[in-house]
Amino acid sequence: MDWKFEDGRIYSVDEKGELMAETTYVVKENGEVDIDHTYVNPVLRGQGVASKMMEVVVEFLREKGVKVTASCSYAHNWLKKNKEKYSDIISKEFENEAIACKIDGKH
Repeated sequence: MDWKFEDGRIYSVDEKGELMAETTYVVKENGEVDIDHTYVNPVLRGQGVASKMMEVVVEFLREKGVKVTASCSYAHNWLKKNKEKYSDIISKEFENEAIACKIDGKH
């Protein structure tokens, strides 16, 4: 996939401009990043796209040198599952993060 990077958003669109996958994040007051939303277009679900997207996101954030939490339930569970590999960027506050699914009609 061709990933596009904007402040607070990493995403991919198809050749028609339709959103295929997206992660959004916010910078918290303490400078850490909260991954607050993930989305994969229904036509791609079940193909490992969300996991691949999370790899792209955390590698990008690792390069930026920031610590990460996740209020998005998918991102939180993914980080928990991959905690050893990404322990250098997972915030001490990770386990205390309130988890919620940001529903906006795209799920």
